Amino acid sequence: MKSSRRSFVQLGTLAGLGTFFNFLPLEALAATRKTISANDKIQFGVIGCNGMGWSNMRAHLSIDQVECIALCDVDDAVLERRANDVQKARGKRPQLYKDYRKLLENKDIDAVIIGSPDHWHCLMMTDAVAAGKHVYVEKPLANSIEECQLMLKAAQQHQKIVQVGQWQRSGAHYERAIEVVRGGSLGQIRLVKVWAYQGWMKPVDVKPDATAPQGVDYKMWLGPAKTRAFNPNRFHFNFRWFWDYAGGLMTDWGVHEIDIALYAMGATAPKSVMASGGKLAYPNDASETPDTLQAVFEYENFNMLWEHATGIDGGNYGRTEGIAFIGNNGTLVVNRQGWEIIPEQMTENGLRSYKMPSIPKQNRPGNANYLQAHARNFVEAMENDKPSLLKCGIESGSVAAINAHMGNIAFKTGRKIYWNQKNKQFVNDAEANALIHAKYHNGWKLPK
Repeated sequence: MKSSRRSFVQLGTLAGLGTFFNFLPLEALAATRKTISANDKIQFGVIGCNGMGWSNMRAHLSIDQVECIALCDVDDAVLERRANDVQKARGKRPQLYKDYRKLLENKDIDAVIIGSPDHWHCLMMTDAVAAGKHVYVEKPLANSIEECQLMLKAAQQHQKIVQVGQWQRSGAHYERAIEVVRGGSLGQIRLVKVWAYQGWMKPVDVKPDATAPQGVDYKMWLGPAKTRAFNPNRFHFNFRWFWDYAGGLMTDWGVHEIDIALYAMGATAPKSVMASGGKLAYPNDASETPDTLQAVFEYENFNMLWEHATGIDGGNYGRTEGIAFIGNNGTLVVNRQGWEIIPEQMTENGLRSYKMPSIPKQNRPGNANYLQAHARNFVEAMENDKPSLLKCGIESGSVAAINAHMGNIAFKTGRKIYWNQKNKQFVNDAEANALIHAKYHNGWKLPK
């Protein structure tokens, strides 16, 4: 069957992630793993194995004491492919499941990786910690503010280690940039810009509804989402661009950048949010979430501006993605490739000078694999039974996801919305408050 350009771009993007994370071939990975006693092994299961779920498992398999003993996916083809990959990496075939609840009944599993679509994260994570498993859950934490809050409570109640897949937190060059931001040399920071311009994202071609592929449990894939006829645009990778399952680039990329921005600034919740955008580049394509969006978040003493755009790469400061901390003395710009400081100029007695030293681009280490570092951090926290060791525990993951969802809620309401952090509600806004909540269907119930 002839591949579409869209499919080619998606495969290229995922392959690029593999290159960015510097994964060894599976056979080489198997050869480098040391023999570990059974008592020291940490047994993993994976729920949702097609994209980042498998990338996360690959990263964890670089750690000698980690074993993958179980896989769960609604797609038989994905299960078979990943089972073969696990066998190459560890010499033994894992147990296979189509229903994640059956996987969680496996008493030999110590930890699970959740790589399912966003609308499944809350149920799977809360069930996993209730079953006594530690959890590595992909970003964004959940598909609604209410689910984020429930997941946070569940992790606290069951006292399990929960790492969120915002792996930029494990990047050494991000840590250094955050130190500089907090050090005060930039002066008063009035504005933080966060953005993702994704030129590889082309229009999603409109396709008719169809029959789900053989071997796919589509009813299970839908789970708590609305019942709809199967459409290939809504399945696997492209689910991100439909409100039933995810929040578009605002939550997909936004949580990465917003996480670094708010962590560096010591902020958690905005006072107000307003947003504007829509399907301005590709108004007739199949996706629902906006291809162009700007959202302004008001915090104490600074504003944060989120921007995203699909189909173009012309982001701020010549970067397709990043965070810029704009201070009175200078601006620090950081993204996945490195960071730099652009100083502000001043004039005294007719002479121009700089308010602070310029720091040219400090590149990220060429061989750094931050996804593997994030995995090692999760394992270290489990081995020491210390959630405080996590680079991006569930508290941090919930902050980034909740703020991103607020951006989408401001977009959907079309007005400025005001947040009461004490009450965890928007102020005098029934429509906005209704959008806080998750709506479950098909007999699935919101966790209590």
